[in-house]
Amino acid sequence: MKEYVVAILGATGAVGQRLISELEHAQIPVKEVKLLASKNSAGKKLKFKNQEIKVEEARPESFNGVDLVLSSAGGTVSQKLLPEAVKRGAVCVDNTSAFRMADDVPLIVPGVNDDQLVNHHGIIANPNCSTIQMVAALYPLHVKWGIKQIIVSTYQAVSGAGKAAWEELLKQAQDRLNNQETEAKILPTASAKKHYPMAFNLLPQIDVFEDDGYTHEEWKMIHETKKILCNDQDSQQIKVTATCVRVPVEIGHGETVYFVLKDKSVTTAAIQHEIKKTPELVLQDDPQNQIYPQPLLAAGKKETFVGRIRPDQENPGAFNMWVVADNLLRGAASNTVEIAECLVRDNLVHVPK
Repeated sequence: MKEYVVAILGATGAVGQRLISELEHAQIPVKEVKLLASKNSAGKKLKFKNQEIKVEEARPESFNGVDLVLSSAGGTVSQKLLPEAVKRGAVCVDNTSAFRMADDVPLIVPGVNDDQLVNHHGIIANPNCSTIQMVAALYPLHVKWGIKQIIVSTYQAVSGAGKAAWEELLKQAQDRLNNQETEAKILPTASAKKHYPMAFNLLPQIDVFEDDGYTHEEWKMIHETKKILCNDQDSQQIKVTATCVRVPVEIGHGETVYFVLKDKSVTTAAIQHEIKKTPELVLQDDPQNQIYPQPLLAAGKKETFVGRIRPDQENPGAFNMWVVADNLLRGAASNTVEIAECLVRDNLVHVPK
């Protein structure tokens, strides 16, 4: 059995550390692990299967002899270093938005469209965390009955904006409880002209605004969904719209998903049955006993949780549901490692010539 040299780029970050943990339990024969990060993090020591490994500064030559790269170091770093890794024969699974919309880069959710991996040219993209959990929940329904339209509103955890954003939120909350003045420097997005407190607040802006009034996060959800389900980011086969909101939760994105099926005879019970039998989906849908997905209960778990499935009483064939998943695990590290597992399984860990 072939063994692989695996590099984790961005190893010291929140997602990077989860990548290490997920790789420990993955169906990937690992010969050697290289941990790569910025110059500031070089020299730190992290563990992989009880083996202490020193973090190296990520440079182009770091990828010499590497078979697989699992990357979560930011879009700018990915754009700079991943093509260098590919030149050296490595296949890269990237957890940033750097390559998601490139025509020659597969955008993959395992169990949904991993058949597209055969088309890779050395780089595979991991979708946006909010897109992953929604598409995972909708895919079995799309296969069975066909989806015409999706309207999604997200309730996204602060950890999606990074560790510093969460630490700022905690300070704001304490300041508010102590009746002290507080300040905001990070949210809704670091590059914004204005910043607002996150504690005891909701921010209907994630990422920057586009000219049409949608945020870039909303744009990503719309076009990534089309690319994954229809293999065309501008497809008109499914109409998609999104509103993305940051909420003062640490880990776990929630989504209200309204979807319209082509088959108007579908029942709630039939949808629940499809969700229940689909691997990595967990049905939590018992309103009489107040059982429904919650971020606190989803944190640390790799599954996507689905509940509150109910029909639109005014529109036959249309339904609402509530979807929750750990954005750092299901929406990032777990999906990335599962893509790598698919590459190994299908003997695709090589750069096509």
